[in-house]
Amino acid sequence: MPVLPVTNASPLERRYDLDWLRILAFGLLIFYHIGMLYVADWGFHYKSQYLSRPLEGLMLLVNMWRMPLLWLISGISIRFVLQKVSAYRFVTARSLRLLLPLLFGILVIIPPQLYVEMTGKGDLHMSYWQFYQIFFDIHNPVFAKYQPGILPHIDVNHLWYLRELWTFSIFILILSPLLNSRFVQAGMDWLANKAGFFGLLLLPMIPMIVISASFQDDKYPMGFIFLLYGYLIGWNVRLWEQIKKYRRIFLVIAAVSYIAILFAYFVVWFDPVLKAMWWAKWLGLITVFDTWPAVLALLGYSAVYLNKPSNKIRYFNDAVLPYYILHQTFIVVLAYWLSPLLLGPVGAALIIIVATFSGCIVSYEIIRRINFLRPLFGLKLQQQKSRENTKLGTFFYRIQTVMAWLLLLPLGLKIML
Repeated sequence: MPVLPVTNASPLERRYDLDWLRILAFGLLIFYHIGMLYVADWGFHYKSQYLSRPLEGLMLLVNMWRMPLLWLISGISIRFVLQKVSAYRFVTARSLRLLLPLLFGILVIIPPQLYVEMTGKGDLHMSYWQFYQIFFDIHNPVFAKYQPGILPHIDVNHLWYLRELWTFSIFILILSPLLNSRFVQAGMDWLANKAGFFGLLLLPMIPMIVISASFQDDKYPMGFIFLLYGYLIGWNVRLWEQIKKYRRIFLVIAAVSYIAILFAYFVVWFDPVLKAMWWAKWLGLITVFDTWPAVLALLGYSAVYLNKPSNKIRYFNDAVLPYYILHQTFIVVLAYWLSPLLLGPVGAALIIIVATFSGCIVSYEIIRRINFLRPLFGLKLQQQKSRENTKLGTFFYRIQTVMAWLLLLPLGLKIML
């Protein structure tokens, strides 16, 4: 697949700031999901008895930009990879890295969350091992109230990001000839060189406003838009200079928009009279004026302060997916176990934070040392050092690829269809 050169772009060198942003965003996700135990009005698999409505305001601070930021970084990463590999290798690598951990997560990591949810709601009265024996019986009446999923009661839960990232990656691959065309690249150069501050701020918001106004749940289409924006931004030097130049203004706009969101959320949407007003439904568009400037501000500040090599980057980059796959199960199970102890909101939260990160750290240290576990958590197989071992490793890699395709193709078709 021919790839046109990227206008106004530097050589595709490692961007350490994007590595750090990705690491920090996933780390923040762990705290966010711990917070979901305690917010009063947002649904979650399990809830603490210590609920707080003011905490929702703090959660809203990051809720507007945490996933858009990850999607945008993922789009930049896809642009980088497609510059180096064929379409076949891209799809194969993406499927092994995303669908294999997703399948393992669905079958092994996620079931404890469903067990806790059903037990906590009084819909299940059995041990976990008894539950797991009937988990694969999709027609079992025990799960009558828990049907939504890729199969009845069997779902991706917090691993939806892996599912959508794989799907969006296929879409981007299909669109790449258009996205790499001179016409589109000329448009990006115009945005970088001619559109100025208001063009960079407002033009990308137009599709976001349309999506926000058209979809009741805009999580997935908005995610694709940000993935697309990341792909288009790529390594456009002039565009990155503009992002860095205006980072302070973007931050101010995001902060003002956040204050407006707090007003709309706590004053309007919790008041039945005001919420019924014709104009109240349009207040949701305020989130767009927080999301895009916040993402730009984070990109700008990280490009200035975080674009530095570090020996820690590779370790944390590899740790991200195992942490992401495991963390929510640790959180939900720990909260369930600690609930009868009545430790109070602070004591329970501190224990959950420490125990969740400890569990992720210990698990990752085990996973990265055992070769057959690594692909199940999105890690590459460890390279063999000798020539004989290298040939043997290549042979087993090919066998693994064939077997993985046989397992993953039905899951991929299920996701796409």
